[in-house]
Amino acid sequence: MFRSRAKTEKAPTDQVPADLSQQPRDPEAPKGRPTPKRSEAQSQRRRAATQPTDRKAAMKRARATRRTELARQREALASGDERYLPARDKGPVRRFARDFVDSRFCIAEFFLPMAVIILILSMVRIGQLQSIALLLWLGVIVMIVVDSIGLGIRLKKQLNERFPDEPKRGAVAYALMRTLQMRRLRLPKPQVKRGERP
Repeated sequence: MFRSRAKTEKAPTDQVPADLSQQPRDPEAPKGRPTPKRSEAQSQRRRAATQPTDRKAAMKRARATRRTELARQREALASGDERYLPARDKGPVRRFARDFVDSRFCIAEFFLPMAVIILILSMVRIGQLQSIALLLWLGVIVMIVVDSIGLGIRLKKQLNERFPDEPKRGAVAYALMRTLQMRRLRLPKPQVKRGERP
């Protein structure tokens, strides 16, 4: 009596998995495979964490992409190609600021050669030469400051006229820093000749 009841109870449960296997699986349903033991799961995690070949390959790829990007930037700095320039040199405002500086003579660009000459004169142990070097030094600094103030005012005015809606923050400082470099050593390379209107 008990046996027959047990058989009748087992019969419906045996049929349920067969019926379920025929239905399409719901994505939120259980995964349908046994959960791995803790030791197996930990060993799999350790294996995934310590795969030096994958990490090395990823680092090599990252290094290679960085190298190609730097090479592109160097070429862009030499040619003036806007697409690959660094972020600080991009945009029409920065381009105009560069052209504005490159189209004129600036006293600040001769600062380094003059500084070397003044340094040599100041090292000579002759009183008159040392006092001349000091006067030259003061004169050069005053001329650079006056020239930079004038250039900054003119550039600001031009930027406000040409680019009223563009953000101009840092453009004047960017141009003044460019005046301190000798024309041949400037990057991006000058795209306009001296005396040419930007």
